[in-house]
Amino acid sequence: MQQYKLKRGYKPEIERIKEIIEANFPVQPTEKDGKLVFSYGAIKHFEAWIADKRLFLETVPNKEVISDEEVLDTNKRFRKFLDEATGYTSKQRVKTAKKDVQ
Repeated sequence: MQQYKLKRGYKPEIERIKEIIEANFPVQPTEKDGKLVFSYGAIKHFEAWIADKRLFLETVPNKEVISDEEVLDTNKRFRKFLDEATGYTSKQRVKTAKKDVQ
């Protein structure tokens, strides 16, 4: 499980996260127990939820044989989703994670 801090001004609302998922992945996530659930490409199982003003993600990789293009496409979509959902770039998320550990 991963957790991500949301940038100031980014509302911790599950509906906003759902819209971002739908914009970045060609899927319709289902809502189950307050969590958004779907699968796509190299991600066999994806769960997203909001708690304590943070975005929580649980992902399970698809271990079936899939093409490199599909893996790259899934990774690109996932990174773009994180950028839009949290308001932070990959570099900023790493910096924030390091700061939280200290």
